[in-house]
Amino acid sequence: MQLTTLTGLIAVLFYLISTLSQGRRLQSRTAATKPGSAVFIFGLLAVLAHALSAGSLIKNNAGFHFGIVEISTLICASISLLVLISSLRKPLGNLILGLFPLAILSILASIFIHSNYPASDLGVGIASHILLSILAYSILTMAALQATLLAFQNYQLRHRHAASVIKRFPPLQDMETFLFELLWVGQVLLSLGIVAGFIFVEDMWAQSLPHKTFFSLLAWIVFAALLWGRHKQGWRGSTAIRFTLTGFLFLILGFYGSKFVLEYILS
Repeated sequence: MQLTTLTGLIAVLFYLISTLSQGRRLQSRTAATKPGSAVFIFGLLAVLAHALSAGSLIKNNAGFHFGIVEISTLICASISLLVLISSLRKPLGNLILGLFPLAILSILASIFIHSNYPASDLGVGIASHILLSILAYSILTMAALQATLLAFQNYQLRHRHAASVIKRFPPLQDMETFLFELLWVGQVLLSLGIVAGFIFVEDMWAQSLPHKTFFSLLAWIVFAALLWGRHKQGWRGSTAIRFTLTGFLFLILGFYGSKFVLEYILS
């Protein structure tokens, strides 16, 4: 637990430095949507410390502990790493400003909040299902954040009263293109995670998974419909935003809703 706390607090410090550095860049008169070197370096250090904190929290002598708090901090570390890697070729400065504070909250929650969710040993099949699910949730969370920024950008453009804010965003077409790149990757990972779950989870009812599976399938259908509409009908703008956020809401209900009931109500 000491390792979890120490590395977690180090990650919080580096996340704060990176966030403040990017905030100052975006306050300049010129667009600064790509992270600078200081933002990237401190962000990477934060992610490494965050990963150590999450790993020490999840893995213990009894096995793997996948409670709400533990899985949340692992997902946030994964998202942060993916954003930093993507920022090497995409203007993701605005996304960092929304994500890193969320990562800080996940670390603080992992330090101060504990659950009684039982630890368990994992086979290769179940481990692959969990890994694919974490990656899918991470990518689709990035997509939801991107859709939120896109909604804000659309709102400002329609009302024509925030030119100083809009100029700090990438072009609208680039924002939408990146959103659908995230959705395609997230949908593939979500599909593989669902298939792995059906193959390797032996007794879904005994593990209280039907509701989680139901909402995951609903999310899959929503994302599939959006990607089909984009390919066949050219859907974009408000339609893409609504579908993305609706699919993400189903994922949240399926994962966090079910785990909250199991860990803090039924337990």
